[in-house]
Amino acid sequence: MMPLTMIGPGVSARIRRIGGNDETRRFLGNLGFVSGSDVEVLNMLGESVIVKIKDSRVALNADMARHILI
Repeated sequence: MMPLTMIGPGVSARIRRIGGNDETRRFLGNLGFVSGSDVEVLNMLGESVIVKIKDSRVALNADMARHILI
């Protein structure tokens, strides 16, 4: 497993685990980031990661993206 920030733009992967405290996991879960979901990195802009998940585009800061393990 590795954090979402380790893959480049245009790469798709399946989420294997969500780390962090309860509040972080709840926040990411509300955005659709749950184990077993497919996610695609669209772009990386500085400290932000733009991803496509469940037909939505979401921008996350790098700290939050590090909690998503693929």
